[in-house]
Amino acid sequence: MQQAQDQARLATRNQHHLDYHDEDDFGMITSEGVNELFDNLTRVIFSVSLFVVGISLVVGGIVIMNIMLVSVVERTKEIGIRKAVGARQQDVVNQFLVESVVLCCTGGLGGIVFAWCISWTLARFTPLPSSFPLWAPLVAITLSTIIGVFFGIYPARRAGKLDPIEALRSE
Repeated sequence: MQQAQDQARLATRNQHHLDYHDEDDFGMITSEGVNELFDNLTRVIFSVSLFVVGISLVVGGIVIMNIMLVSVVERTKEIGIRKAVGARQQDVVNQFLVESVVLCCTGGLGGIVFAWCISWTLARFTPLPSSFPLWAPLVAITLSTIIGVFFGIYPARRAGKLDPIEALRSE
């Protein structure tokens, strides 16, 4: 292959009337060069997509935390009643943590279904290779659970610390 490239380079230099010390005013593309370009391009796309996914997860977690904080404010009287009839602080915290995790996991399941549909559509209707590895749903549900717990802790603790008498007075 190298000998063929050298012959092509020599013929092209002669056609372009280049002297021995002149630089090539043309380029040669080889299959190795195309493969290297493809590898570099996919590596950059993967790195950028990891950054975008990370930012999306943080933003989604903050949205979950805001939703749970609004839920605590709207359900202050309910929390007060639960605590007045004997619910402990940990019971209220667990309730709100479970709600946060269920909310996140529902979103994660929606994302899994969406990703599977996109993967199936690409594989079925385009020549692009596409697969849906079995570990992807496990990672998605695990990350959803972690985000639900992490961003649900503050609203859950805030709900658990409510004074039952003050909570019953609020309207």
